[in-house]
Amino acid sequence: MEKQLPYKIYLSEEEMPRKWYNLRADMKQKPAALLNPATLQPLREEDLTPIFCEELVKQEFDDTTKFIDIPQEVLDFYKMYRPSPLVHATFLEKALDTPAKIFYKFEGNNTSGSHKLNSAIAQAYYAKKQGLKGVTTETGAGQWGTALSMACRYFGLDCKVFMVKCSYEQKPFRREVIRTFGASIIPSPSDTTEVGRRILAEHPGTTGSLGCAISEAVETAVSNEGYRYVLGSVLNQVLLHQSVIGLETKAALDKYGIRPDILIGCTGGGSNLGGFAAPFLGEMLRGEASYKIIGAEPASCPSFTRGVFAYDFCDTGNICPLAKMYTVGSQFIPSANHAGGLRFHGMSPVLSELYNQGLFEARAYEQTSVFEAAEMFAHAEGILPAPESSHAIRAAIDEALKCRENGEEKVIVFNLSGTGNFDLYAYKQFNDGTMTDYIPSDEEIAEALKALPKVE
Repeated sequence: MEKQLPYKIYLSEEEMPRKWYNLRADMKQKPAALLNPATLQPLREEDLTPIFCEELVKQEFDDTTKFIDIPQEVLDFYKMYRPSPLVHATFLEKALDTPAKIFYKFEGNNTSGSHKLNSAIAQAYYAKKQGLKGVTTETGAGQWGTALSMACRYFGLDCKVFMVKCSYEQKPFRREVIRTFGASIIPSPSDTTEVGRRILAEHPGTTGSLGCAISEAVETAVSNEGYRYVLGSVLNQVLLHQSVIGLETKAALDKYGIRPDILIGCTGGGSNLGGFAAPFLGEMLRGEASYKIIGAEPASCPSFTRGVFAYDFCDTGNICPLAKMYTVGSQFIPSANHAGGLRFHGMSPVLSELYNQGLFEARAYEQTSVFEAAEMFAHAEGILPAPESSHAIRAAIDEALKCRENGEEKVIVFNLSGTGNFDLYAYKQFNDGTMTDYIPSDEEIAEALKALPKVE
């Protein structure tokens, strides 16, 4: 580190990325094609245009364009909260008594409280440009639903949000922010859709899952003229938009001559780690650098660490395209843990392919251990982190403690993707000592995987 480091490293507006980075352009082995759920044949662009916005479909299929221009209208919106700071966590270093240098990219400095706004505003822009009336979506913990409601209000679009039922009940104030921005919000599974009614019949009393909510949002989109479905994670287009995080992180590190050794992000569907690590993974693919990259996931929904790399439905209702990804099965209903944004049964096809190639590792954490790390971080750095982001904090703390044991001064950088200001019910359970850990049995996962589609 050649320059004297400030506590927070800021880029200027002029230094903010003007293009998104398409990681797939540097992948020799591309992610496997999406498949039509009816024919099991590779999807064409025209197959997806009834579901997704036309420009987003083009981005979904683009495996060759390395950099894609960020529209000026999106850049103008980004300036409300970007560039976001890269923080040198000196107080956390002191609390851990570690020789490691710890940095975190703080993505919670906007009303949605998370990184999700980076893609929400882009997707809303393309929907408005296409002349649509509105969009539908699902949300787990509520960060994506909040971000999309903000983006739709900005562009004058209607927004219909299906929120996973357990999160809907746990986070009433998150619901109210979504409603404040004018979106309608429905707990999922619901009786407002055919697929929702079927899921309720098959799983009475279910707390829901992201897979359930996706099914309902897609059905609603295709059933209403002038609407399209948008997704906050998993898809190639979302990782593309979120690459702004990694590009800013790399620019800030380069500005002060800092070379990271370890990069960490939480993983649920892939937008967090995929966006944050994208330019660093690109360097590895091009043979320019080597990093230790860690994806931190919940032990209650262990797609990477206990799933299989196979084609699976992206939704519980089996109406969405099939993706080749690490999955614990589309019929897997995760326990109602508090990291609602990580309760998805599968993982981004891009990250799944890279994980299969061995470019990064994954770790699964129980939620009490995650909240212990969250509390330590809050005490040290003064930010209450989201449960999802706290998985990355847990991994970062573990790595920093290893450095203390080994006397190594490594540079650890993680993505603090959101704040936990709407997750106080979870913190209450942790503080009351009533929080529990649930790890699915091998039998539960095996039963869900029985429903994997038979793809040659």
